[in-house]
Amino acid sequence: MEHSIIIYILIMAGVTYLIRVIPLTLIRREIKNPLIRSFLFYVPYVTLAVMTFPAMVTAAASPLAGAFAFIAGVLLAWFGMPLLQVSILSCLTVFILELIL
Repeated sequence: MEHSIIIYILIMAGVTYLIRVIPLTLIRREIKNPLIRSFLFYVPYVTLAVMTFPAMVTAAASPLAGAFAFIAGVLLAWFGMPLLQVSILSCLTVFILELIL
């Protein structure tokens, strides 16, 4: 039996659509529970971190350089530097460490 890529794409589109529509249809009023509000506030940041961290470590020629760039980025962001400066300095960290290592 040959599988068609179109079927896989349609299933993926359906699942993606349902994930976005079900909360809109089930939750009609404002969420007042502080725990759930806090959870929903941080979901985008956690998702971004989960997708970004493995790429940072594996994209560099040396995983150690990627890990150090991650640590540098976290520290720079922790101390309130803007996103553009954090990303530029993290890239410079990888570049310099790969020259050294």
